[in-house]
Amino acid sequence: MDNREKRLKRLAFRAVHRGIKELDILVGDFADQFLGDMTEDELNEFEGLLSVPDQEFYAMLRKERSIPEEVDGPVLQCMITFTEKRQGNA
Repeated sequence: MDNREKRLKRLAFRAVHRGIKELDILVGDFADQFLGDMTEDELNEFEGLLSVPDQEFYAMLRKERSIPEEVDGPVLQCMITFTEKRQGNA
């Protein structure tokens, strides 16, 4: 197994072990669908997002909280769109 495969497995595991069940499902399903096709920069952004506290992250995905500039990026925007579609808001 190469380094990328190890990283993808680690990120996929972290995506479904967040702490809030709803976030585990959203982030885990997003990871299942998109993680394998991400570039290194996108993986770096995704990994950084996994460090955002659960309540804040969930509120950002649901557009219930403003997004801090330091975490805003294309992966987060894709995750917000994914969340909206999952919840029937898009």
